[in-house]
Amino acid sequence: MAKESKKLIANNKKAFFDYFIDEKYEAGIALHGTEVKSLRLGKCSIKESFVKIEKGEVYIYNMHISPYEKGNIFNKDPLRTKKLLLHKYEINKLTGEIQQKGYTLVPLNVYLSGSLVKVEIGLARGKKLYDKRQDIAKKDQRREAEKSFKVKNLY
Repeated sequence: MAKESKKLIANNKKAFFDYFIDEKYEAGIALHGTEVKSLRLGKCSIKESFVKIEKGEVYIYNMHISPYEKGNIFNKDPLRTKKLLLHKYEINKLTGEIQQKGYTLVPLNVYLSGSLVKVEIGLARGKKLYDKRQDIAKKDQRREAEKSFKVKNLY
């Protein structure tokens, strides 16, 4: 069986800066036709979006899908709440994890898997300021090492 291609539409880099991601889940999204067409053109943003579980169902809020230009009256509200499609046992597991102190759900990226639109959501714990400083220091060290390696091998 051939591996399905994944085309990245949008990702949330800030989530990795602000949170420790413990687990990742793949979820489908309930969308309307013009939203899918707009997503295929890459017009999506999940920077300010968040995920909540209400009454045993998972929803994503503030996910912006730009209106499809040729969609006229069929276009939906760009910021409407969208339902995420997960198995019941996954929802129950996530509900139990979220009730623990400090856990939340954040969308990590949106992509096309074959012909389906998927969202990767992460079970995350918030980072403190000193954790963020450590990450920045590690990035700087790695960047300096790569720079010195490049200069050293240049001659």
